[in-house]
Amino acid sequence: MAKDYSNWDESDVRVRANKKGSRPRTKDRPAHEDAVIGRIVTVDRGRYTAIVDEDLATERILIAARARELRRSPVVAGDFVALVGDVTGKPDTLARLVRIQERRTLLRRSADDTDPVERVVVANADQLVIVVAAANPEPRTGFIDRALVAAYDSGIEPLLLITKTDIKDPAELLANYEHLDMSVIISRTATDGASGIDARSDDGDSAMLAGGAVAQLHSYLDGKVSVLVGHSGVGKSTMVNALTGSQRATGGVNAVTGRGRHTSSSALALQLQDGAPGSWIIDTPGIRSFGLAHVNHDRILQAFPDLQPGTDRCERGCKHDSVAVNCGLDPYVAAGHAGNAGPARLASLRRLLGTSDRTEGRAEAKELGIID
Repeated sequence: MAKDYSNWDESDVRVRANKKGSRPRTKDRPAHEDAVIGRIVTVDRGRYTAIVDEDLATERILIAARARELRRSPVVAGDFVALVGDVTGKPDTLARLVRIQERRTLLRRSADDTDPVERVVVANADQLVIVVAAANPEPRTGFIDRALVAAYDSGIEPLLLITKTDIKDPAELLANYEHLDMSVIISRTATDGASGIDARSDDGDSAMLAGGAVAQLHSYLDGKVSVLVGHSGVGKSTMVNALTGSQRATGGVNAVTGRGRHTSSSALALQLQDGAPGSWIIDTPGIRSFGLAHVNHDRILQAFPDLQPGTDRCERGCKHDSVAVNCGLDPYVAAGHAGNAGPARLASLRRLLGTSDRTEGRAEAKELGIID
């Protein structure tokens, strides 16, 4: 029996949305030539905080949302981006982020050594400050080596900052890197009667850092964009507070696990106090692992310049790993050319070289359907 539609009007019609209906009618996107350029200082739940007109009277902070065509492009602290829409920076306004400017450098890591998907950490950094504590928590040379690989791979200058040296002498740790052309800064807590800098945090904690280390590090950071990485609890945020005058939360170390608690939930770019224009410090969340699955064998080896001369004795095609036959690195290290820390450095290199093998093996297994 046919239905009678004579009494129906447009309010009775329900049209199902067409999935293709919201797609652009053309692939030619606007050039946005009138866009203003800003520096991303932090990212929080889909909102991007940017600073525009740096060091000018019109300097201001904008909050922006990413344009739909960029939804698969990671935007991170340090990025320069093009912004349109309401770029006044007034309260409750929202600009639109429509373009990511070309990046000079890009610091990346993977979640672990079996994950080939790389994560962008920060963009346009000039140097990487690797922060470790001499004790509490104990320093891990493996983490330092991984960070060095990531720095060299990204074309970023590394710098080692060792904190809490009033608790333990860092000489043993430093012996591992004595052959590297890398700047090292030693920081300690100011003792009673010694001059220091009060690095107060927003949770009420306060730490007095010896002024000499802060001043020395300030000279290295002045005029540059620097990113600080380190495990939680090593004093990274404390140093950031001393250098920027901010009040980032600081945290202690768990007495049972020996690990620090996370006090930074996202990367944040802060201007260096009393620094030249363009002086920025990017404080990153405490990193538990620095996966290098995206870095190949040759680039890993570049982070071990103290061992590289030994590869001249290697046979063609040598991978320098733990199963390599007649690898020139073994007699080179045994002869003491890499110093007393040579055996430990070689062991670390070979652990990292195993990263690529595990990643390649996992990718091959996926293709064969052995693993999901």
